Amino acid sequence: MKRYAIALIGFALFPAPLSAQDNETESIRFALNDWAGQRISTRIMGEALTRNGFPVSYVETQYRQELDRLADNTIDVAMEIWSTTLKQAFQQAVADGNVVDLGETGMIAVEGWWYPAYMQDSCPGLPDWTALNDCAELFATDTSRPKGFYLGGPADWGGFDQERIKALDLQFEMSHAKDVGELTDTLKAAYANQEPVMLWVYSPNFTEALYDGSWVAFPDYEDACYDDPAWGVNPALAYDCGKPSGPIWKAGSHRLSKTWPAAEAAIRNFSISNEEMAILDARIASGGMTVEMVAEEWLDQNKARWSAWFD
Repeated sequence: MKRYAIALIGFALFPAPLSAQDNETESIRFALNDWAGQRISTRIMGEALTRNGFPVSYVETQYRQELDRLADNTIDVAMEIWSTTLKQAFQQAVADGNVVDLGETGMIAVEGWWYPAYMQDSCPGLPDWTALNDCAELFATDTSRPKGFYLGGPADWGGFDQERIKALDLQFEMSHAKDVGELTDTLKAAYANQEPVMLWVYSPNFTEALYDGSWVAFPDYEDACYDDPAWGVNPALAYDCGKPSGPIWKAGSHRLSKTWPAAEAAIRNFSISNEEMAILDARIASGGMTVEMVAEEWLDQNKARWSAWFD
């Protein structure tokens, strides 16, 4: 089993309810990833538990390390396992008995190449992916020209964009954003100046609440697209399709199940929609509010709703 160093932040102990069976020396450790939406859902659930007397802490965790860390009980809760990127690994971890499936969050993961609506007139063939090569130079940078440029997500998000470019023979170059902040800053700057941009956008995300744009319509994803090169428009290469979409799950450690069954039950009841999360995320992206502020405000305004998670 892999092991990783952890850093606990915001650690606090609270008297546990009788049903929590806590030994008062440990806490329920929530993974914090590097995008705002995940941190919002994590803080909402974590602080709801705190308000009900459970001991909670938050652990900065790389997204693709979460399943290993849940399996070896160095974290206890991951609030967002996206079927777009970790579906197979998550299902295997559950089947192997290493990770507990805590159910869906209510959100549906969508990811893909996204462009602003103001580019539609310049490239009327979009969103169909076959228009990309005809319009590649519209999306070029000084270093990529005559090829277009696509800014992908951070490398540890996966996504197979390099493979997609090769399989579909797209006249585009790409690089991975160093972090989600680079994606956000690039989008904001392009939109403010009405400049061409093609980049990875995911939902739920502030983009859909603040900006008008579209995802490129690649060939529809099927599992065979990733697993069988003979599938699809390029019989020699896999990944000749768009990205998958599907549920965002919650996952837990076996330590959580054994030590805090009442907390686990409440986490299973957590639910929020894409539309609601996009609005919450937009409050941070627009400036003036932190993740903690957004979560606290939501809890104050939705007490009846989250209190029902503990019934």
